[in-house]
Amino acid sequence: MTPIESADALFLAGDLDAAAGAYRRLVAADHRNQAAWRGLGAARLRARAFGEASDALDRAVHLQPNDGEAWMLRAEALFKLGDVEPAIGAYRRAAEDVTLRAAAEENIAIMIPGSALAGNAGVLAARRIFGRRLHAGVGPVERPPRPPSAGKLRIGYVSAFFDSANWMKPVYGVINRHDRERFEVHLVSLGGDPSEQAGYRDHDLDVIWQVGSLDDGRIAALLAAAGIDVLVDLNSYSAPRWLPLFLRRPAPVQIGWFNSFATYGFDCFDGIVGDDVVIPMAEEAYFAERVLRVRGTYLAFEVLYAVPDVAPPPCCRNDGTLTFGALTSSYKLNDTTLGVWARVLRSAPGARMLIRASTLSEPSNRDHLLARFAALGIARERLDIEGGATHFEFLRSYDRIDIALDMFPYSGGTTTSEALWQGVPVLTCAGDRWVARTSESLLRAAGLDAWVAADQEDLVAKASALARDPATHATLAVLRADMRARLAASAACDTAGLCRALEQIYRQAVG
Repeated sequence: MTPIESADALFLAGDLDAAAGAYRRLVAADHRNQAAWRGLGAARLRARAFGEASDALDRAVHLQPNDGEAWMLRAEALFKLGDVEPAIGAYRRAAEDVTLRAAAEENIAIMIPGSALAGNAGVLAARRIFGRRLHAGVGPVERPPRPPSAGKLRIGYVSAFFDSANWMKPVYGVINRHDRERFEVHLVSLGGDPSEQAGYRDHDLDVIWQVGSLDDGRIAALLAAAGIDVLVDLNSYSAPRWLPLFLRRPAPVQIGWFNSFATYGFDCFDGIVGDDVVIPMAEEAYFAERVLRVRGTYLAFEVLYAVPDVAPPPCCRNDGTLTFGALTSSYKLNDTTLGVWARVLRSAPGARMLIRASTLSEPSNRDHLLARFAALGIARERLDIEGGATHFEFLRSYDRIDIALDMFPYSGGTTTSEALWQGVPVLTCAGDRWVARTSESLLRAAGLDAWVAADQEDLVAKASALARDPATHATLAVLRADMRARLAASAACDTAGLCRALEQIYRQAVG
């Protein structure tokens, strides 16, 4: 067995550290060993060391520019680091290999809403390309006569994430409030199941489908036989493997809600639920679906699990020094976002920033982020970079944040609702597409319009003014003290109203 074969064998056996060591010895002996650079990148990628993986795979594609597999691996590493535009470019290079084109186009379709360069037209185009490929060979399932239902409308909610309490705040707020006299509720679980711990309040008449082990064709046939009237997708592109289920048309009405953030790009959905903020009338042309709007916010939420108490703002105990922060997924840490944050910090010399994401536990990922900030003129000493924790402890991080800064163009949804519930205002700006306006939707519904800047320039100006104003600590203390009461009384937490609005949408869609 050759040295490269031995290293590959370690990798295939799952001994990632040993494999990485073997690959490192090979590249130390020969810096032009492309297979070893690619192997090192693959091993570090699987170990979630995305910074080191990206560097190794950069060497691999420079040594062999036609290596589509190396481009695919590099794209994944770049995306996980927040280097979204280079990641999309790498996937496009990988797509030049016809055997990799389908996978590359799927990944582009997943990440395209978060591309600062794409815009609405680019998002629709990328998702239509993926949709046409996905549709090939998938036809509608036969729908037998509808079984009796005592006049009730059968609603099926489809999710691979029913067990994610923090993510399901809007979903369970609605599902728990459905009128069971008029609606028969089916929860189609493709992953973790609904539970009290996740926020679901069990109802005797609800039907929970535990079908994640079945293929989409079999699930479609079962749903069709059950006579589901309205099938509601809660996954969108967070679980693209299940999108063919909807191409099979198991229900006469199919609607996307909750996790969409952009058009699906294909025609099997009869509607997509948003609100006036996230989908202005002028942008309906960029949707393959009919846009269905609710009043307030389409993400009205209810916290149904244990969270920390709201703490006073840290600036009150830090001599007025302001700490900005973001607890987010690292794939949102793109160049636009870091550029805005760096401008905020440069305009407020005494301020600090706390950034926390699960991937930042790994040293090469932290180093990569710090290097990007250094290139923007922000010293390491002004940044607190931290990794993941249990969700309760993760939320405790807001005890050390005065003001949360949003991400651009991929704004917060769960992140924003969690920050607000912990008493921390979120500073955002009006965006150019749905995914860039989710925070705005929540903030306006909460009556926090003053925290929505007109644009990025205005956001930097607002942040700078807050950091320099001696009265900010008192303003934040008052805001923080009554934030939960304010939210509970606002449209941001009116899940009962959102439930009634969705029920009306479902009734009207069935006709």
